[in-house]
Amino acid sequence: MSKSYKIAILPGDGTGPEVVVEGMKVLGAAADTFGFTLDTTTFDFGGDRYLEKGEILPDGAVDELRQFDAIYLGAIGHPDVKPGILEKGILLRLRFELDQYINLRPVKLYPGVWTPVRDKGPEDIDYVVVRENSGGIYTGTGGFSMKGTEHEVATQSMVYTRHQVERCLRYAFEYTRRRNKEMTLGLCGKTNVLTYVFDLWERAFHEIGEADYPDVKRDYYHVDATTMWMIKNPEWFDVLVTSNMFGDIITDLGAMTQGGMGIAAGGNINPEGVGMFEPIGGSAPKYTGQNVINPLAAIAAGGMMLDTLGEREAADAIESAIMDVTGTKIQSLAAGKMGYSTSEVGDMVAERV
Repeated sequence: MSKSYKIAILPGDGTGPEVVVEGMKVLGAAADTFGFTLDTTTFDFGGDRYLEKGEILPDGAVDELRQFDAIYLGAIGHPDVKPGILEKGILLRLRFELDQYINLRPVKLYPGVWTPVRDKGPEDIDYVVVRENSGGIYTGTGGFSMKGTEHEVATQSMVYTRHQVERCLRYAFEYTRRRNKEMTLGLCGKTNVLTYVFDLWERAFHEIGEADYPDVKRDYYHVDATTMWMIKNPEWFDVLVTSNMFGDIITDLGAMTQGGMGIAAGGNINPEGVGMFEPIGGSAPKYTGQNVINPLAAIAAGGMMLDTLGEREAADAIESAIMDVTGTKIQSLAAGKMGYSTSEVGDMVAERV
């Protein structure tokens, strides 16, 4: 009997529904080829619902999403909704309430894709960033005092617990071991300035590594040096693990080195619960309905979802199909410049799967 996975689909806003259609086309081909089924339910959470009903997520939505194996997201962001409302009300709320404490961001340059990093190719840019997704300065304590006066004080603290740090590090060690490339995990931090928080990260990093992962080599990189080496020597990296804020910054730099947001995919993962997988680029509302948007990041996010669910052979087939299409077919990742329509790109990837 074939295995079945319950997938919640959040097409979202703008071109999100268009790229999700192509992603599901490829996922369907993978399911047929590798002998599993996808039981999907679509939810209308996004800007249109908010404008019509005045609600972002209805009561019980988070609990309902807990019943799925994974969430497949198109994009969030509506031109008629103030920035931050949907992002905080949907993306951040789901990340925190579903305890998606890992943000996984592969940085991989595919064949045929242009990179702004001179003299580097696919053999040089192929690493993964594991970003802690539940703590840090984004969720730490803070507030205002005497707001609006000349004596105004604003504080926002970087707060981490040993529990948050340790579970992220263990995921990163396990991922490095499974990836089995260079078997090197690098901690990206700022121990020379953030001497409390990254003392905790560094101590936990070495204690866990020595006790439970002696086969994984450990490196340490200051975050500012990391950004330089991501440009100068990206081939040095295998897997990086870092805090919430640093991970947010370096993964967008990494995305640009792999060709931009049109190819970058990410996963917000709770290894013991439900994860959410998405293309990193925005909703691109000006291209809505034109069938010109690049769907490859959404397709790659679908592949990440399958990999996390344990369908690794199918995930590898999707990545190989994407690489074949970028290396032999499309002319550019930019909307309207691919040489093919959105649906044609989806067709090509699905056929190769």
